[in-house]
Amino acid sequence: MRRQTVLVLYLANSALDSPVVGWSRYDGTGGTRHMAGDDDEPPYRTGLDALKDGWRLFQASQLLPHQRGAEFDVSYLKYEFWFEQLSEVEA
Repeated sequence: MRRQTVLVLYLANSALDSPVVGWSRYDGTGGTRHMAGDDDEPPYRTGLDALKDGWRLFQASQLLPHQRGAEFDVSYLKYEFWFEQLSEVEA
């Protein structure tokens, strides 16, 4: 049976080779359970490093301009990239 592991990387800007500023992991295999803040360092330095390690990119945030007056709003992380790995597990 195949199960999906998902890695969400929030980058400093829209380029895949920009630094990771935030991240989340979700393990559909049930092998590990990650929680916010359980790592001091990001799993990868950049999104490109995740690709080089075999993660498949399947979604990137739309590049939308900020509304006038909201250029410095920090209420969310804008540059979100979703990666996946598929693993075989026993049924």
